[in-house]
Amino acid sequence: MDARARWQARFEAAEAAGRVRDADFTTLSGLPVEPVYGPEGEVDERIGWPGEYPFTRGLHPTGYRGRAWTIRQFAGFGNAEQSNDRYKKILAQGGGGLSVAFDMPTLMGRDSDDPRSLGEVGHCGVAVDSAADMEVLFRDIPLDQVTTSMTISGPAVPVFCMYLVAAERAGVDTRVLDGTLQTDIFKEYIAQKEWLFGPGPHLRLIGDLLEHCAAEVPRFKPVSVSGYHIREAGSTAAQELAFTLADGFAYVELGLSRGLDVDVFAPGLSFFFDAHIDLFEEVAKFRAARRIWARWLRERYGATTDKAQWLRFHTQTAGVSLTAQQPYNNVVRTAVEALAAVLGGTNSLHTNALDETLALPSEQAAEIALRTQQVLAEETGVANVADPLGGSWYVEALTDRMEAEAERIFATIEAMGETGRDRDAEGRVGHDIGPMTSGVLRGIEDGWFLTEIADASFAYQVALEKGDKRVVGVNCHTESVSTPLEILRVGHEVETDQVAALQARRAARHDDRVTASLADMLAAAREGRNMLPAMLEACRAEATLGEICDALRAEWGEYTEPARF
Repeated sequence: MDARARWQARFEAAEAAGRVRDADFTTLSGLPVEPVYGPEGEVDERIGWPGEYPFTRGLHPTGYRGRAWTIRQFAGFGNAEQSNDRYKKILAQGGGGLSVAFDMPTLMGRDSDDPRSLGEVGHCGVAVDSAADMEVLFRDIPLDQVTTSMTISGPAVPVFCMYLVAAERAGVDTRVLDGTLQTDIFKEYIAQKEWLFGPGPHLRLIGDLLEHCAAEVPRFKPVSVSGYHIREAGSTAAQELAFTLADGFAYVELGLSRGLDVDVFAPGLSFFFDAHIDLFEEVAKFRAARRIWARWLRERYGATTDKAQWLRFHTQTAGVSLTAQQPYNNVVRTAVEALAAVLGGTNSLHTNALDETLALPSEQAAEIALRTQQVLAEETGVANVADPLGGSWYVEALTDRMEAEAERIFATIEAMGETGRDRDAEGRVGHDIGPMTSGVLRGIEDGWFLTEIADASFAYQVALEKGDKRVVGVNCHTESVSTPLEILRVGHEVETDQVAALQARRAARHDDRVTASLADMLAAAREGRNMLPAMLEACRAEATLGEICDALRAEWGEYTEPARF
């Protein structure tokens, strides 16, 4: 059976099983379109057909005819009650999933009444201090029916435990929970800088999380490997692709080092990419990512199932591309970036609001961002055909170039890992988990990733200032009739109310239960036991995020990035 016939058989099987949407698959003028286009007979095996290894053209033979991408709008501000209200509106307006933004104290594992939290509570996301806040955050939202993504890395594991406890209290079987947890600590050291401990303890926690989810929360994806923040820090598209997949390979090595079956835990790894403004480069990046991941998982790490070789990814349009000047231009930028994500086959998508360069999105701006995705899905026809740019000479050449650039970077990282293992006997970098892990850790310690991103960012800024790269409203077409935007402002009362609620919660709980559960958590850390059961018990006892993280800080110490110039 030739390649096209194999695809046809898969598509017809999906159709017979009811996995193709009942929708109008014609052009605006009424012309019928095929589910996919390509040559008769055989095709370059690196391109293939949708649903076929190496999945360059998509994971499923049906493309978006089977299931459209999930509209997952990133939201969270103020306290849990305010964010809960925003989530209900997103779902009521057609959002298919939730993506939680946390405030800075939560991202850093601090309680709202910590002196270091002053002035930051509820400002860049929602404040979550304990499982009780999680209960309010998802009140009246069916967690067994809605997928939830949580963008948090340093304290991801205790926050996830609070989410599980909130689901328990709502009567939801945690085994059916579906969603993603960012958890990716490597990108914090590389780009975003929101860590708690050194790499070793963080990897220990992530390993425990992988084990626990594989056994107890099998549908949830416990690690979303993030390239978004790497790109936002100034990397090129190829660097975003390579650094992100290298981090992903390191997490595969972590799972294997725990004795986990790659075919069981690898489907729990997902990815989070940036969709920038160069449409064709971004499409090529996404297609190359699927191909590289499938090949490495099969050939390097021994994955035998399609699901273990699939690269599933969420996309967010590029926040760094938004401008404060002429902010309504951001609607156009976001639409183009969203189109790139869809043409590249994203599994879920967040579209940025026009005012996010100035503040958290206003309700009106958030609605425009949501409607941008809905216009793409309902009006443009882009969901009718799988990988509509597949076979384009330009797109295929760019996809090959992206893959080649990524492979060159992988080789550099692995070479650093070899040197790192040589240094391990001297008490410096080196890691038993695996060669890519060793290279990533060496690159973090030596500032290699930071330097690579800084150099790329500087080169772009020079091109911008010289006028070689143009941004409308910034260095060209600067005349405008735009007036200042009304932006969302979070009042100080959010912080005072959150602190008061937290202190009342502490006064009402059983402190001996909190103390005992935290002691058991530390004992598990010292004895090599999985820490999740004890951490879950601490969350059930209403231990706060700060108390859990402070106990681990006292045990493991805090990480300070070495000074570099």
